[in-house]
Amino acid sequence: MVNLLIAYLRLFSRLPLSWVRAAGTGLGWLLWQVALARRHIVQVNLQKCLPEWSEAQRKALAYRHFVAFGQSVMDRAWLWHAPEATVRQRLRWVGDLDALKAPGPLVMFAPHFVGLDAGGMAVSLDVQGPVAFIFTAQSRPAVEAWVREGRERSGNVRPYFRHQGMRQILAGIKKGEPLHLSPDMDFGRGESIFVPFMGVEQAATVPSLSRLSKVVGARVVPVVTRMTPEGYDIEVHAPLTDFPSADVVEDTARVNRLLADWVRTMPEQYYWVHKRFKTRPEGDPGFY
Repeated sequence: MVNLLIAYLRLFSRLPLSWVRAAGTGLGWLLWQVALARRHIVQVNLQKCLPEWSEAQRKALAYRHFVAFGQSVMDRAWLWHAPEATVRQRLRWVGDLDALKAPGPLVMFAPHFVGLDAGGMAVSLDVQGPVAFIFTAQSRPAVEAWVREGRERSGNVRPYFRHQGMRQILAGIKKGEPLHLSPDMDFGRGESIFVPFMGVEQAATVPSLSRLSKVVGARVVPVVTRMTPEGYDIEVHAPLTDFPSADVVEDTARVNRLLADWVRTMPEQYYWVHKRFKTRPEGDPGFY
């Protein structure tokens, strides 16, 4: 089944983008119908983060998220299998590009929007490297091989995995290896501190941006990927100033405030299918 799906996506890699996006819309509709557990997760996340919206507005947004998610899945057909010229044509850099070129250790803060893989591809194609990425291994070997082949197609990717720890990653950054980091998921109590995020006062959040940048003296540059009708915009923001501070809790809360601002500009594109609030303070009831 997996090999059949991969072959199917390869067929889509040479089709016009509008056709791929139409197929992605269909996939999003199908997931909305059958992935009821994930639909519940999305709706709970939206209720917690956008309580000022009506229930009807949140339901419509949840459906749009499934469509965006389905389109991003189908976009991997051309991201991972189309000619490089096609990929470059559909990935557009905008913003403070000089922030990625300045000398010294660099950590890119790349939040989990649906275009994360597209942004990672742009970084691997155009940022001087090798560029380090932290991946989560897939449960099925065939899927893992396909995903790694796609993500590493540029030849400029240095893959690390979360279970390997941070020592190798820190050594790489110190040697000038840029790190593409996505720390905005709930990775459990052992790795997190509780800070506000979009109205949830106690959101388990990994403080790795502050701690990493302090250990290696790296500048932190946000790199936010936005899906557009033409492909994706990779938005490079100015490096965070006065970061890290002496207060890791305030640093992490600050990062969450920045992320919330970006989410509000494209709420259907944030990765709501993740249990963002699965870890609660001791004694607090679960959300899901």
